[in-house]
Amino acid sequence: MPLALPLDAHLHTDLSPDADVPLDAYAALARGLGVAELAITDHIDFVAGDPAYRFADYDRRVRMVREAAELWAGNPAIRLGLEVSYERAVKDEIAVYLSTHAYDYVIGSVHMSRRGPFRDRSAAAAWCAGKTLREASAFYFDEVEGAIRSGLFDAIGHVDFVKRYTQPYLGRFEYEPHADIYDRLLVALLDTGTALEVNASGLRQEAGEPYPAPAVVARFQELGGERVVTGSDAHRVEQFLFGLPDVYQAIGRAGFRVLTFRRGGDRVAVELPADLVSASVGAGDPGDARPGDHRPDYLVEGVDA
Repeated sequence: MPLALPLDAHLHTDLSPDADVPLDAYAALARGLGVAELAITDHIDFVAGDPAYRFADYDRRVRMVREAAELWAGNPAIRLGLEVSYERAVKDEIAVYLSTHAYDYVIGSVHMSRRGPFRDRSAAAAWCAGKTLREASAFYFDEVEGAIRSGLFDAIGHVDFVKRYTQPYLGRFEYEPHADIYDRLLVALLDTGTALEVNASGLRQEAGEPYPAPAVVARFQELGGERVVTGSDAHRVEQFLFGLPDVYQAIGRAGFRVLTFRRGGDRVAVELPADLVSASVGAGDPGDARPGDHRPDYLVEGVDA
């Protein structure tokens, strides 16, 4: 059954070191499911030795996306995006790169580096021992605020991704006890005009809810936020659209009626589907479900997403 979603703005192909999907596989699924537009946002790192450092050069990225866009002839539309791994230490290098390489749409995200406390399970356990959730995650949120305040990005990806790594040791990262942390980030988004990405990948991961949770999306709207966007953050073909209809409903339930996106020029407004907005009224919180509850019908059973 077609989903008729207008946009999945966060997708990784085999030009990301941790993904294995040919772009055409996403495009074929999108056409069959009625998804109008895709942003291919493969990783790029700026610290030598990190997985996506010089993994795929700019010309190769452009060629892959532009050839696919021509082949699929707007059904779906395919945009050249990028997901930058932000670190303050390489902010200047990121700025130079983005000023000299044209992309349709750029996400800035903070990831768990090989140099950080969540580089593996034993390091994560040692880091979390004796700490509160607030203490264990403070470095991450400081870096996210830096990414926002840099003003380099169209959107900030998975703003509380750290909860995936703290949860096994310290439990769920609940909104209410940490509302001040979220407010700091949301105000920074407002100050810089940067979009909040509501990332569906948490619904298939340990967090069991989007990054960030619906309560944070609603708070952003209360504060006057107008710019939100969403994506499945798929790295495997079976992850395409995973949980995305639920996230669209959460965005609609928070009071938003459009997504904010960019197609290489000025920002554009992408209307939320009317049926999903109406269905969001009275709908349950997607964070109440378990990972796996949001698996699209077309996915292969038994595949770990």
